[in-house]
Amino acid sequence: MMKRTLFTGAGVAIITPMHPDGSIHFEKLGELIEFQIANGTDAIIICGTTGESAALTMEEDLACIRYAKEKVAGRVPVIAGTGSNDTAVAVQMSQKAEEIGVDGLLSVTPYYNKTSQQGLLAHYTKIADAVHIPIILYNVPSRTGVNIAPETCLALSKHPNIVAIKEASGNISQVAKIRALCGDALDVYSGNDDQIVPILSLGGKGVISVLSNVMPQEAHDIVALYLAGKVQESMQLQLRLLAMCDALFCDVNPIPVKEAMNQMGLAVGECRLPLIGTSEQNRTRIHDALYRFGLFK
Repeated sequence: MMKRTLFTGAGVAIITPMHPDGSIHFEKLGELIEFQIANGTDAIIICGTTGESAALTMEEDLACIRYAKEKVAGRVPVIAGTGSNDTAVAVQMSQKAEEIGVDGLLSVTPYYNKTSQQGLLAHYTKIADAVHIPIILYNVPSRTGVNIAPETCLALSKHPNIVAIKEASGNISQVAKIRALCGDALDVYSGNDDQIVPILSLGGKGVISVLSNVMPQEAHDIVALYLAGKVQESMQLQLRLLAMCDALFCDVNPIPVKEAMNQMGLAVGECRLPLIGTSEQNRTRIHDALYRFGLFK
């Protein structure tokens, strides 16, 4: 079953900028969206893990989604993170995001309470039955404690609204098996910036990227070069950017990327508790990576 691809390339898992009092800095969010679109980003993924969705209220989530949709104004797809460990909440959030007019949804596996593979099937089917827009499954077992097995991906890919998976398991063998089982019924996006080329080599469509927050053009170019047949150039760019990818994951995401953006002069604020600022050692590491890539204003 061939389905419509939501986007090809590098979509930014955009951070949520905060005022010093911890409230959302919408004007800054607007600036970041404009910066992304001007520098080649292929989609805006709002209120994902990098956007600290777990620390936002439902009202704040929806306000960010609405703001992003209006600011982007159709220039690139807007994909809203609407996952929850409570299926009823995930359904409600997904329906409200659809009402706002987003192009697609990113739905993380239920975390903390976890579930079985049959539970995942029931959870995602309930969400997909409740909306009329495309859904990207989000597999990030290091955060959620549950992995979507390739066989479950196959079962879910039979639903017309489930079109893709963001694969952040880090397991390339698993990605290969998903591609072998699902073919064109389920697009695959890398959920790890250091695995863009390996996943493209298995037929992936691109990446949902943390790196794009600081280097949107380069993240876009890795995918564009590969898909243009310039595999060697794409690989070399991927390898050159590994130092930046490593720096952006030297602490729990999105702590390092917000630190990097603040060092770049973008004034995006701090993370919300329970996430706190990073160590002096990590600050130096991030500083050195930014300096190496010429990212200081």
